[in-house]
Amino acid sequence: MQVALDLVETDRAIQIAKESIEGGADWLEAGTPLIKSEGMNVIRKLRESFPDRTIVADMKIADTGAMEVEMGAKAGADIIVILASADDSTIQEAVRAAKKYGVRIMADLISANEPVSRSAELESLGVDYINVHAGIDQQMTGQDSLALMKQIVNKVNIPVAIAGGLDSGSCSDAVSAGADIVIVGGNIVRSSDVTASAKVIRESVDSPSSAPVVKRSIDAEIRSILEGISTANISDAMHRKGAMQDISSMLPGKRMIGTAVTVQTFKGDWAKAVEAIDEAKEGDVIVIYNGSRHVAPWGGLATLSALNKGVAGVVIDGAVRDIDDIRTMDLPVFATCYVPNAGEPKGFGEINSEIICGNQTVRPGDYIVGDDNGVVVIPKERAYEIARRSKEVEKTELRLFEEIRRGSTLSEVMQLKKWEKH
Repeated sequence: MQVALDLVETDRAIQIAKESIEGGADWLEAGTPLIKSEGMNVIRKLRESFPDRTIVADMKIADTGAMEVEMGAKAGADIIVILASADDSTIQEAVRAAKKYGVRIMADLISANEPVSRSAELESLGVDYINVHAGIDQQMTGQDSLALMKQIVNKVNIPVAIAGGLDSGSCSDAVSAGADIVIVGGNIVRSSDVTASAKVIRESVDSPSSAPVVKRSIDAEIRSILEGISTANISDAMHRKGAMQDISSMLPGKRMIGTAVTVQTFKGDWAKAVEAIDEAKEGDVIVIYNGSRHVAPWGGLATLSALNKGVAGVVIDGAVRDIDDIRTMDLPVFATCYVPNAGEPKGFGEINSEIICGNQTVRPGDYIVGDDNGVVVIPKERAYEIARRSKEVEKTELRLFEEIRRGSTLSEVMQLKKWEKH
């Protein structure tokens, strides 16, 4: 069983590779983004630094098979990756060149049509390995490689690799299901402790668990992923969108995650805001447009009622009152400000319609996350994807923090001068 490390960083790849080998990685893979950034020179650097290791060049060749295999082989790669969806003539040329230069070919099934039957065709065309691979964008929408891999291992006689968002649990499952090679990227290379993360993967591969995997609901999965992720990381994952304006926590240190129950009301009319407590389910967030910073539609009594109902939090585009009472309770409340005066329960407005809150559109069922940075709105149809992308942003930041702790500056780690527009 081989554990391959997928290097997707830039000049830091050599250091990350050293740390991962200490943790038990067998092969080193130069990922496609790294090769696009640094060219064949990164393969040469890996070969010079790790002469005894198997080097995989994830070139994802789609055409000019012989030419690109020659480039990878002469740079020092042992295994060169070609797209399974490439034309048969390209596959054949790549295989011929591989034999000439003494390297091996891995066919990557990413986005391939009819991947099971294509795997059998690729074996007959002479490739050395099949890589069952859910791409990063596919992973973000919930696709994975394991179910497909279970079919393919029974269809081919050549070694089968699996890649795409693998962690210790999915590596263990893959090995138990017949994988010969596991290719791990972000869960090692973006870790703050690469060696320790690689050791966890190594142990899961060497001693796979037979315990059944418990499948959670999508909602439970989304909430679990978002539980420890900052709104800043979520905003990054959404390309700096989704953050409410002028709304902040009334109880610093409190986090909030839930699905929106929306309230449209007007200048202190607190009837619909309070009635929404009865409509809300446990784990919901009540999101209120009030329209005034001077008259509050929410206070201590409403907060206690919501807390008793199991509401996850409250967001108000407007003011709250009874802030001293609210701060003695355990319910996250976010608002623009606090004031002493309330309005009247006139009953204007509506519950669970589309509203604007903090200059962001909020619909019933959208995911709302709040912390000391502020509040973000995640569209419900993209919630799983955004949660997964936010987790990747967090991993990257943790690795950057670790490298800065070791003495680098932020501009050095980010290579700002290299990537500045000239």
